[in-house]
Amino acid sequence: MNLRPDRRLLISAAAVIIVVVSVLLVTTSLSLKKENSALMSQKEEMLLLKEDFLELSKKISSVEGKKSLVKVEGIIPAIDEIFRSTGVAQKVKSVKPTAGRDKKYAVEEEADVEVEKVSMNELVNILYRLENAPMVLLIKKARMKTSFEDPSLLNITLTVGLVKPK
Repeated sequence: MNLRPDRRLLISAAAVIIVVVSVLLVTTSLSLKKENSALMSQKEEMLLLKEDFLELSKKISSVEGKKSLVKVEGIIPAIDEIFRSTGVAQKVKSVKPTAGRDKKYAVEEEADVEVEKVSMNELVNILYRLENAPMVLLIKKARMKTSFEDPSLLNITLTVGLVKPK
């Protein structure tokens, strides 16, 4: 098969162009695969962060909802409201305001609450009401002792904090 020199040159040039294009396609394909695997790992990280974000968002919206419902003047009226609603207001021995802290966006007031001769069920009801109050109440400390007169009852001391927006 005798080909003219210009035909040989044309076939050689076409072969070189095909090889160059093939090499470019292979390198582009490899770089796209690397980029794809990097994007897939980022996607997995984003999905994990999304779950964390949604969980934190729920907690924040819960606190925001409670924050907007705060209509009490201070920690003492808030504690009175909680203990009156549980029916153990007469068992509260003392409520002593202890400290108030100014934070960036809120004011936190604390008080020590001493309650005598409460049953375990009443204690659970108190803790439930503190947790689900329509205001942001924090239980800083809790100390429980059995009552000297009746060991089935408890004497409790709570340090409760009220967070109010500025």
